[in-house]
Amino acid sequence: MTGAMRDVSLSIVIVNWHSADFVCAAVEAIAASASPLGVEILVVDNASYDECRDRLALTHPDVRFIQSSTNLGFGGANNLGARHARAEVLLFLNPDTVPHPGAIATLYQHLMRTVDAGVVGGRLLNSDGSLQISCVQALPTVLNQALDLDVLRRLMPRLPLWGTQALHTPSDRPQQVDAISGACMMLRRSTFQTVNGFSPAFFMYGEDLDLCARIAAAGGRNLYAHDAVIVHHGGGSSRQVPGAFSIVTMCESVALLIRRLRGPGSARAYRATMSLVAGARLGALLVAAPLWVVRSGTARWSGACRKWWTVLRWTLGLHPRNRAVRAMAAPGRN
Repeated sequence: MTGAMRDVSLSIVIVNWHSADFVCAAVEAIAASASPLGVEILVVDNASYDECRDRLALTHPDVRFIQSSTNLGFGGANNLGARHARAEVLLFLNPDTVPHPGAIATLYQHLMRTVDAGVVGGRLLNSDGSLQISCVQALPTVLNQALDLDVLRRLMPRLPLWGTQALHTPSDRPQQVDAISGACMMLRRSTFQTVNGFSPAFFMYGEDLDLCARIAAAGGRNLYAHDAVIVHHGGGSSRQVPGAFSIVTMCESVALLIRRLRGPGSARAYRATMSLVAGARLGALLVAAPLWVVRSGTARWSGACRKWWTVLRWTLGLHPRNRAVRAMAAPGRN
């Protein structure tokens, strides 16, 4: 699959955290998608110490397996993989992705043909084949976070606030966007090194948007390629993460991004605004409880309540996270 190392033109980095089934499926799909490129695959285990190494050794012994003794987070593990990579082009691919045949080669061609390309990403599909809207995103603002409602996105999908116009205007040429999803990001090694890779300030969530923002600030164009299709099942690793931890980490990542992009005042405004939003959402959930439970069941209603209660507590500084972070980052082997 990989060919001689002198012929390697692309290094694919996949981070594993209790996702052996997904990783093995992704590796199988890469052979069909990357041809005729010379490819090396690097799998970084984020201290999960599951059966991933042994399974790959049996089925794909040419995969380079890198064991981290601690959980470095998504960005940190990708940085580790990039340091071991040999090619001049890098592809960061989530373990729960399955590229369609030719998708990786298409991304590579777009990158090579665009001199000022920053990061190139493809069209992500959900497991059921529907479009995954998050494959293209706007950088966060207080306004687009406050108004991030499914009903508004359905009614006004082309609103510039969402940054997803490219999804609704298919083109044979890559289209410039604010940011693409970290599930599939291809870029030149030189670009990655210029911005010093993923920021260690983000343990989980937001590191992809931050990378795109810094690449754009350095003069690169972030591109969405409609003709490169990748199935992203979603939650391959995050299913192992406690819900409250995931929600709080997301909020903190957005707050940090807004602070970096727009200053500390905007970050404070984001926290205050989300306090109001969370309170309003909880109130609406209480009012709509009978109808919601009839239509969607008690589990979904209670899950939504827990989510917005967690957000509210975070905005008020009442949700401790340090213990959960230490547990996530601790060595996985007993």
